[in-house]
This record gives sequence, C-alpha cells and structure tokens, in this order.
Amino acid sequence: MNDWWTAPAEAPDGQIVMVTGRRDIAKYRNNPRFSIRVTVAWRYAPAGMPSDADAETMGVATDGFTEVLAKDPVAVLTGIYTGAGERTWVFYTLSTNIFNKKLNEALAPLPLLPLEISAENDPRWEEYDEMCECEITTTDD
Repeated sequence: MNDWWTAPAEAPDGQIVMVTGRRDIAKYRNNPRFSIRVTVAWRYAPAGMPSDADAETMGVATDGFTEVLAKDPVAVLTGIYTGAGERTWVFYTLSTNIFNKKLNEALAPLPLLPLEISAENDPRWEEYDEMCECEITTTDD
C-alpha cells in the first residue's frame, strides 16, 4: 500500500488547501526517465472545498488513476492539492503521450470533466520537494 501524508497549507489568498503527498516514491525518483511533471487541475465553484458531489467524483478519478497506474506504472501520482476552488493532481511520468492514454483510460467511466492539463520538465523533482515542506512544517510544530 502507498504511504501518504496530509497537511493543511495556506493559499496566497489565505484560504486553506489540504495537501496530500506520497512518501514511497524512491524507485520513481531514482529513475531519470521520470522527469516530466504533469499537473491535472479541476477548478470548481465556489472557492473553498469542493461540494460533496464534486468530492465524490474527484475520489472516483483518484481511484481510477491509482488503478490504471498500478497495472502499468508509466507515471506516479505524487501529490494532491484540494482547496481554494481547485483540486490538483501532480504526477511524474516518462512520456506525456503514454500518460495521456493512461489518463483517458482512468477517466473513461466518468462524464467529461473540466480539467486543465499541463506538463513541464522537472528532473530534480522540485515541485515534489516544495510540497514536502508542508509535511515538515506541520510535523515540526
């Protein structure tokens, strides 16, 4: 089973964002092929936390990502941010083309979702390290 942590963080506008990060990523991070960070974002209204219905659909999407990537680990889900009107899933992958196919496979059972997807090279996993600062700050207090 995956090892996850959750901690509150503050968005630039002062709203609370729940940050959930994955700990067991060494085999992916140590593989230089996993150097592309893909961010999948779902903006919802109103700001704050998602409605119960949206939260349920987001959970189904997360489960779909987990199941598809467990069968074919071409990417790893490393973080989930929820709050301030947005749910964001962060992945590291070895190929955006393959990731796109797996994303579509994971989301196939769901209706069309208002997702924004972006990708950039992050060979040093800088976003992951920044996210982990939330855990350190929370556990040190």
